[in-house]
Amino acid sequence: MQDGSARRGPGTLGRHLARRLVQVGVRDVFSVPGDFNLTLLDHLIAEPELNLVGCCNELNAGYAADGYARARGVGACVVTFTVGGLSVINAVAGSFSENLPIICVAGGPNSNDYGTNRILHHTIGLPDFSQELRCFQTVTCHQAVINNLDDAHEMIDTAISTALKESKPVYISISCNLPGIFHPTFANEPVPYFLAPMVSNQLGLEAAVEATAAFLNKAVKPVLVAGPNLRVAKAQQAFVELADACGYPIAIMPSAKGLVPEHHPHFIGTYWGAVSTNFCGEIVESADAYMFVGPIFNDYSSVGYSLLIKKEKAVVAKRNRVTVGNGPSFGWVFMAEFLAALSHKLKRNTTAMENYRRIYVPPSMPMRRENNEPLRSMLSGETSVIAETGDSWFNCQKLHLPENCGYEFQMQYGSIGWSVGATLGYAQAAKEKRVIACIGDGSFQVTAQDVSTMIQQGQHSIIFLINNGGYTIEVEIHDGPYNVIKNWNYTAVVDAINNQAGKCWTCKVNTEEQLEESIATATGDKKDCLCFIEVIVHKDDTSKELLEWGSRVSSANSRAPNPQ
Repeated sequence: MQDGSARRGPGTLGRHLARRLVQVGVRDVFSVPGDFNLTLLDHLIAEPELNLVGCCNELNAGYAADGYARARGVGACVVTFTVGGLSVINAVAGSFSENLPIICVAGGPNSNDYGTNRILHHTIGLPDFSQELRCFQTVTCHQAVINNLDDAHEMIDTAISTALKESKPVYISISCNLPGIFHPTFANEPVPYFLAPMVSNQLGLEAAVEATAAFLNKAVKPVLVAGPNLRVAKAQQAFVELADACGYPIAIMPSAKGLVPEHHPHFIGTYWGAVSTNFCGEIVESADAYMFVGPIFNDYSSVGYSLLIKKEKAVVAKRNRVTVGNGPSFGWVFMAEFLAALSHKLKRNTTAMENYRRIYVPPSMPMRRENNEPLRSMLSGETSVIAETGDSWFNCQKLHLPENCGYEFQMQYGSIGWSVGATLGYAQAAKEKRVIACIGDGSFQVTAQDVSTMIQQGQHSIIFLINNGGYTIEVEIHDGPYNVIKNWNYTAVVDAINNQAGKCWTCKVNTEEQLEESIATATGDKKDCLCFIEVIVHKDDTSKELLEWGSRVSSANSRAPNPQ
């Protein structure tokens, strides 16, 4: 048995970064090698608790870190200077919009080259090395350019701490000649992290609770609506406890699906304006008071700004602020503490829930089927659903999620192709779950390469490739010949990527019977394989929700300029 001194490695920047990543929960780092980051990658590989996952391109590495953070709470990717950084930046921007802590590390120029007026490769041909930094300033909450060792320790720790506290991506550039140099500021084993919890202003918290309780307790039929920022506020359990206590119906905004247990007895579905779950929209919009917890109101979630919600009837609880009606507003009041305190002040009121039960009509069974539809029956607490931007948004929203079944999609940023990398990252983080991804053909063509990495990592996700011949979601907003794409032989593409080297099974289905057979195979004989099922559908076979949503978003997009 080795003693502690034998186990400890040298005090280098590379080892310090590797240990810090492990300490905050990262076990897999997604990367694309380049000459400015190779030495740093050596030090990450040398850390026994880190697994370096090589991706086909930087965009997918960023998407993978995004998916990983959704499952594990934090993600990391490593790219090279400028050509890698500007490639990954679109994924980082998406993570910023979704409030995900991503540690994006870029290998930078040799420290001796700063201030020399030299022109380097991987740049735009100017002796200014700050282009990458300036681009990342708008999509990260903190940036650190490390080109000397004296303050590198502090800069790394500050960046990682800021990512965790703000729940946003950070950018760290590390000069390529620094990772392996010993420096006395780096302890052999970094002191463990301690992030002081953020605590509400007590007087503000009490005032917010009193005002909200007075507002809601005088209502006849109040409701609760959960938004996507429940995650960043770490308030999911507090929300459920509040729902248990008050008896109100609970709805979710579309981007909050998966954050609230759908088996809860007061769950009534998705509130999405005109495309809400049946009977859910009527209950929410007819309420005389509603509390939105962690909402994001944008043109997509509001169906082209068409929600029938009135500000004077609403309590809006944000991550650290509560606003009651048209006022007052209480700052530095944190959501989880607020909900916990409020649960003791609200009178139990089940009127709106009783109204929902009165008008609710159970859905009729799907045509030709006596059992639940195939995809629904695949779901369990050991699965997670990832829905790509497109009609999958609307179809997957109808799935009733069993207890502990995960669900992810990227509604705020809506970058097509996100789901391929996100599936890779999520499956790598949550090995105990089987990921079921629903991806359109247009989105798949953007990022298809990293199916290769899924196979290489031995993942056993199920990918449903919905082949309808184009960008159907765009067709319903504004049609044109640009929405039609070249058809691929998708199963043959995946077979070629596999190249008989890994556990991968593909099939193509045209009918319901074939779909049932393929699902039986994927969940049976091929349960240990990556399963890729191409589903051929008609180009106009869309959900009615997409038709309604598309027309309203189109109307919002085509508004005439206001008179000057």
